[in-house]
Amino acid sequence: MIKVLVVDDDFMVARIHTGYVSRVPGFTVVGTAHTGADAVAQVAAERPDLVLLDIYLPDMSGLDVLRELRAQARPVDVLVITAARDVASVRAAMQGGAVHYLIKPFAASALADRLERYAEARRRLDALRDARQDDVDRLFGAMRTAPTLPKGLSPATCDLVASALREAGRDLSAAETAALTGLSRVSARRYLEFLCETGRAALQPRYGTAGRPEHRYRWSG
Repeated sequence: MIKVLVVDDDFMVARIHTGYVSRVPGFTVVGTAHTGADAVAQVAAERPDLVLLDIYLPDMSGLDVLRELRAQARPVDVLVITAARDVASVRAAMQGGAVHYLIKPFAASALADRLERYAEARRRLDALRDARQDDVDRLFGAMRTAPTLPKGLSPATCDLVASALREAGRDLSAAETAALTGLSRVSARRYLEFLCETGRAALQPRYGTAGRPEHRYRWSG
């Protein structure tokens, strides 16, 4: 279970966010804090994996809390949840190593999406021994919101290509994917490239005896 500390100056908002987190499988809330000082103290006492951190706190800025946690070298990740929309706050959160920045108000599904991406990134990191560049790219990509499908691609067809690649259990070429899905090779390749961009597939060049390497694709989750 991923342990979460919820930090918000508003008691009701903290309760709502706690409910949101509790509905996401694999996450548990180990505490709530309503001041910056209490947040720092609870990180030391509860040792959460992730802090949902508001910026507007009564005694100190959440950004100062983030800086304090980094100064103390606490092994904790921080997801900023705030109404602050100014670029300076966003930049400071990024510089402090926040894994994401979610602006209030938001739907429960928006937080669930970030939490699920965070959990996926942790799983990928835990599975690595030595990271290659494509491993790092997928790891960092897992925390980003999935990009919008390019013009001309449809969600239903993307799901069809993703299912074919996942169920194949091996790497496929664009031509093989096209044969399995009924698409043209060019269309299949566009969907496969999009899946690579979102971290759900990995490109695996296969080198033959001569000429350019064949591009093959494998499902990565």
